[in-house]
Amino acid sequence: MSKINDFLTEAGMFFIATNDGAQPKLRPFGSHIEMDGKIIFAVGDFKAVYRQMLANPLCEIAACKPDGVWLRYTGKIVFDDDPKYTEAMYATSPLLKQIYNEKTGFKMKLFHLEDATAFIMPPVGEPEKIL
Repeated sequence: MSKINDFLTEAGMFFIATNDGAQPKLRPFGSHIEMDGKIIFAVGDFKAVYRQMLANPLCEIAACKPDGVWLRYTGKIVFDDDPKYTEAMYATSPLLKQIYNEKTGFKMKLFHLEDATAFIMPPVGEPEKIL
């Protein structure tokens, strides 16, 4: 997991692909933490992507570094409401606390991937399976 976490951190921004019925949807994300052997991500409960995740928990995450090496991380979304993950997410991404709070009424939902695979993909050559 550390290799995935490090790649996402170095890339800075990554994209999560979900489905809206038969239509694929792709969105940029940036916040993530590594805890308890999992990479934890955050999404707002008011967003269409959250509803898509509930309807179909299969997703793929892609990130690319400036050298053209990219990551493909695929699995099933599992939501987790453990408060320790929420606090850790706020600590690493303080902007999230301004978005998700009692005043705005928005709630942050945390998730990780299970039954996952991950590959580091070089611009040329064979992918490296890391999970």
